[in-house]
Amino acid sequence: MKSIYFRNFLATAVLVLSCFLIIGTTFFFLGRSFLINDTEDRLNDNADEIARTASAIIRQEELGSWDLRMTISSIASSTRNHIFICDQDGNVLSCSDLVLYCPEHQGKQLSTATMRALELSGSLNELSSLDGFYSEQRLVVAKPIEHADEVIGYVFVSSESMALMGVWRTFIGVALAVSAAVMLIAMLMSLLFSKKLAEPLDELTRASSKFAHGDFSVRVYNPDHRDDEIGTLLDSFNNMADSLEKSDKQRQEFIANVSHELRTPMTTIAGFADGILDGTIPKEQEEKYLRKIADETRRLSRLVRSMLDASQAGSRALDKTKRTKFDLSELTLQTLLSFESRATEKSLDVDPQFPEDPIMVIAERDSITQVLYNLTDNAVKFAKNGSTIRIRLYKRGGKAYVSIKNKGETIPPEDLPFIFDRFHKSDRSRSLDKDGVGLGLYLVKTIINSHGEDIGVTSRDGVTEFVFTLPLA
Repeated sequence: MKSIYFRNFLATAVLVLSCFLIIGTTFFFLGRSFLINDTEDRLNDNADEIARTASAIIRQEELGSWDLRMTISSIASSTRNHIFICDQDGNVLSCSDLVLYCPEHQGKQLSTATMRALELSGSLNELSSLDGFYSEQRLVVAKPIEHADEVIGYVFVSSESMALMGVWRTFIGVALAVSAAVMLIAMLMSLLFSKKLAEPLDELTRASSKFAHGDFSVRVYNPDHRDDEIGTLLDSFNNMADSLEKSDKQRQEFIANVSHELRTPMTTIAGFADGILDGTIPKEQEEKYLRKIADETRRLSRLVRSMLDASQAGSRALDKTKRTKFDLSELTLQTLLSFESRATEKSLDVDPQFPEDPIMVIAERDSITQVLYNLTDNAVKFAKNGSTIRIRLYKRGGKAYVSIKNKGETIPPEDLPFIFDRFHKSDRSRSLDKDGVGLGLYLVKTIINSHGEDIGVTSRDGVTEFVFTLPLA
């Protein structure tokens, strides 16, 4: 199960890393764009405010006045931006540096390319050094200063791009640290979950190993009473284990029963044959014992034939392609006719209770014939001389019902639960049915169950009744 831990852990790691990569990449570009746009918006607001202030309180020749410099210095100090004002030709007249005269900026002239671009577009918004005016790249916004509907100059507001990127790098660092912590927690949770998930699989592996060695008693327990797919798997495994254990027990019982049934006639045959060969049995009695050998041989033949029928009946009935639509009343009547001579010998009265309309069913006809024959044979065999056998057909709840009832000895209550088991014989059966092998009723139940239907038996006060169902057409 270590490979399951590793595969699940690796799959979770790849999934988490992929998710963080996609989210992180998207967040990186969207966040960077948001930060730049937000800064540009603030720079534009500052430029608009300064342009409005300048156009309202000064004339063109006063763009370099000390009052205006104090105003832009105050704004620059609160926003940590750099601000300067130039005339239409690009000559810097005032800047936000709080000195009487700023030799770094005042007196300088902006490049012709910058001024031409500004005149054509009416404003400026870019990441630039203004053709060497600044020593580094800055985010620059420029707006015109108008007075009496005439442009008298321009205000430039800029922010350090390195400071902007510094804020962004700090944010990215925090985001990466949080992401790493979340990913580590996700990995640990994945490892614990994988271990918890694989525990029942470990149990299944150990149980399967015991199954391979023939131990079908082991079960996989579900202490947490899980109702998810794993819980369903555990329940299915335990159901399979129950079926396998039951099948193994039935197999052992079948082998034991077959061995018992075969041993008696074979021992009899071998004993009589040896007695004839070694002279133990007198010549005048050889014919008598040869007949016994023949009887036991025929009994073996019936046993083998019954076992073959039992093994084939279920598969034949399960084959839905062989199922046809037929009249159950007609088939039952034909089966009863084959018992006419035996019923006469025992002075039995057969009472068929069929409805006037045909009862059409869908089933495998030959298999149902076998069912009717076996049940009727039992009824005739164990009925009291001179009694009545009643065969009743009726419909109920979308099914056809067949009831076969006879009067004879009561089947002991302790035998009823096992009446359909292979090779099962009650005491009355052993006393009255010397030739039976105990497969007839097992064959009946196998065929009926193979059709998805049920059969039951009751026995009270000497009246025994078998009832089975078939699907209506």
